[in-house]
Amino acid sequence: MSERAAPRRGASPPAGEDLRGTSRPASRSNGRASRKAFLDATGVLLRRQGYAATGLSEIVERSGAPRGSLYFHFPGGKEELAVAAMERTGEQLRRAIATLMTAPGGAGEAVSGLIGALAAGLAASDYRDGCPIATVTLETAGGSEVLRTTAAGIFDAWLGELEAALRRAGVEAGAAERRALLVLSAIEGALLLSRARRDTAPLLAVAEELRPVLR
Repeated sequence: MSERAAPRRGASPPAGEDLRGTSRPASRSNGRASRKAFLDATGVLLRRQGYAATGLSEIVERSGAPRGSLYFHFPGGKEELAVAAMERTGEQLRRAIATLMTAPGGAGEAVSGLIGALAAGLAASDYRDGCPIATVTLETAGGSEVLRTTAAGIFDAWLGELEAALRRAGVEAGAAERRALLVLSAIEGALLLSRARRDTAPLLAVAEELRPVLR
């Protein structure tokens, strides 16, 4: 599942993927808006259909940004764009985890709130939006070291927030690390099952079973 190398700036993109425009980005603010649009579109497509099924032309079409600005912002092409979108989404979720884990009621209630939010989001998307990192990892971990290490770093950041919350609750360091791994592994598995079954029951079951473990 290799991606053809992106052209150097000023060079032609791969055959069949002519993304050059007739003009350069008009202003710095327009450039920022285009970059954000590409990242937004890529984030949605990756979490819904994965890396292999997401093409540059589809990203451009969904973003509404000028075609000629894609390689201006992401000269490394699709892989660079995917990494940037994963890192952006991963950081957004890390912040959400950090906020939810400070909720009153202890770690068990906080994790239940986190899982409840994930279940609600999944149902609202009609079961199309899985974990934005896991969806890519499952298909690229053996084919792209860049995407694999990006995913690993994001998962580690999420684990760090869970572990820190458990330590604040008085859990010993080693146990906090193990329980954080249990929580994240259970959530990721439940997300996959919930998507396959089009039912949030796996997520809700995990929330119920983790609550007493994390007290």
